[in-house]
Amino acid sequence: MLTPLLRGTTALVCLSLAAPALAQDLTQDLTQDEGTPGFLGTLILTGGKRDLSFGTALARTVVGEEEIADRQASTVAQVIDSIPGVTLVNGTTPQGSGINIRGFGANTTYGSDQKIAVLVDGATVGSEELYRIGTQLFTDPLLYRQVEVLRGTIGSFAYGSGIVGGVVKLETKDASDFTGGVPGFGGSQTFEYSSNGDGKVSSTNLAWMPTTRAEFLLNYSFRDQNDLQSGDGAVIGNSAFQTPSYLAKVKFTFGQDDAQSLTFSQSRTVADDKDVPYDQFDTTGGSFGNVDRLTDTAQSVLEYRYNPASALIDLRANLSYADQIIEYDYVPGSSPLEGTPTFPFLLDTVNADQRYETTKLTLTNRALFQTGMLSHDMLAGFEVQRRERADNTAAGAPGGRDDRYALFVVDEMTVGRFTITPALRYENSRITSALPLAPEPDSYQKDALMGGLALAYDFGNGLSVFGSAAYTEGLPIIDDLGTSPTAQRRIATAEKSHTLEFGAAYTGTDVFAPEDSFTIRGNLYATKLRDITSYTVAGATGTELDHVESRGFELEASYGMASGFYADFSGHLGQGTEYNPDGTSTVWRNLAADRVHLTLGKRWNDDFDLSWEIVHSADQRDALGADLPNSTAHNLRATWRPDQGWLDGTEVRFGVENVFDRDYVGHLSSPSRKAPGRTFKVSLTKSF
Repeated sequence: MLTPLLRGTTALVCLSLAAPALAQDLTQDLTQDEGTPGFLGTLILTGGKRDLSFGTALARTVVGEEEIADRQASTVAQVIDSIPGVTLVNGTTPQGSGINIRGFGANTTYGSDQKIAVLVDGATVGSEELYRIGTQLFTDPLLYRQVEVLRGTIGSFAYGSGIVGGVVKLETKDASDFTGGVPGFGGSQTFEYSSNGDGKVSSTNLAWMPTTRAEFLLNYSFRDQNDLQSGDGAVIGNSAFQTPSYLAKVKFTFGQDDAQSLTFSQSRTVADDKDVPYDQFDTTGGSFGNVDRLTDTAQSVLEYRYNPASALIDLRANLSYADQIIEYDYVPGSSPLEGTPTFPFLLDTVNADQRYETTKLTLTNRALFQTGMLSHDMLAGFEVQRRERADNTAAGAPGGRDDRYALFVVDEMTVGRFTITPALRYENSRITSALPLAPEPDSYQKDALMGGLALAYDFGNGLSVFGSAAYTEGLPIIDDLGTSPTAQRRIATAEKSHTLEFGAAYTGTDVFAPEDSFTIRGNLYATKLRDITSYTVAGATGTELDHVESRGFELEASYGMASGFYADFSGHLGQGTEYNPDGTSTVWRNLAADRVHLTLGKRWNDDFDLSWEIVHSADQRDALGADLPNSTAHNLRATWRPDQGWLDGTEVRFGVENVFDRDYVGHLSSPSRKAPGRTFKVSLTKSF
């Protein structure tokens, strides 16, 4: 059972935290992102590949630009699937990638839902529930300088409502990343090759800073991959893709003391696939047959910031527009149902185009002030958002408009060694159908007040403990429109969830050896989702589950020695149950797998880095609910940075994924979509 194991693990973690904490004082090297609310805590610069969060009740993981390049991933989803509680569903292609966090988000039918939020430079991207398409992160990883994942509900109130799994925040690169922040030209050229699927990548960055007050960046990336092979040598159908991407970004700084800035960014990724299965989660085409599919996703963001020499003002205004277009043309003769009485309905489905647009304005201000003994770090904001979706009733995606506005405040209050952080969000939504729903009304309005409370105590010697409670409501979405009794019930119901978390963290130096560093963080979580409208009883179409309960334990750790040896660890252990209205229950179908990642590595200054990653997964199930055997994959990575002569500014990276060519199916993936077999990767980057 999970409970005894969690108790034992928690006791072991607490002992491991307390022992070194009581033995020594802490010398910390803490950094906090510029402009980031204190509620997100600080990032510890570890000796390993990944910096870890400290001093917060929020489960937060940041994958930086170095690790993005190190993983040589073909999708953003593959960049973050090493984070505890994150599951990559059918993730070998950009369109097929789905992100599941703590059992919520992507599932075996839809590639996304409203229970996780995805943002690119503040723009809300990703579809709600497009059938058989994993479109949450249809973009190229080489456009980004970092990807941040906030797990659970407690850190979500500045980003949306109904967020149960978490938030994925992507931040695009800046020109100053290539020029060192000084006037002049800079840039880089990257070439990558992978043996499995004959994958080829080219990514070009051109940066120019005519003055310290002006920045210009252009990126063009082109990624081409043929069908992959699994460990048994079989071809993984529907895994080939070709995606050109670009990023244009400008920033101007002005005003007294350079207190104001204006930043504009636009990113876009396109795929024009021919004769591919309509079902992105399948590998053979199935009954839907094949289509020619054009997928075009773009995000435009304009952000104004005013940050004068005042602790009370750090104002941001972020205006964003995200547009996703998916166009289909059925390939005749590709469906086994062609010619049957049901085929005309199917033809309407596979020929129906999709378009999803989101326009959002977010105003926030961060203020630092004192009231008596309390020090405040308060983020307050207002958000107005419009989502529009073209009607595609034939494919189960009704068209309409979702107009929302929200008010939120997160106040981190510190007194002594205690930190108390209440968070509130009020959101109002009006959904209007694109087509008349008579005799039912054409629009529906609903609102909700949600929030949470986080507590943390810092012992002052590197050890901290924390806990949080959060409540959120998932307001109805465009997908809930319709005239059927099921649709009418869903459009009038808000899904509700409660999440409790408790944990501890420790960070210190000179812990086990002179000049070493050690950081560890563990937390327990328990979530209950009720008033469910998005999950139905197995085999009973139109009948929703009564409630879902999930719980788990997450652990992250990093250790580094003065000699250059390092070790990174991340793991998740979970359990969940879905309850039917008749009182029966079964294992929660979307539960994240039990999984551990262990990386052992050695650095020789900044010149050479060699690492070995072990990924072990247990308690896995495929998309049909069948149990899968445990699997263990080994990955090798090496980075060489020659710093002599014309080679200065060059990075050469080598990688071998699935070293032993294991044949297995990933958790929650379709049975026919196996994991890729052994893959050799090499990349060359030249900065100038």
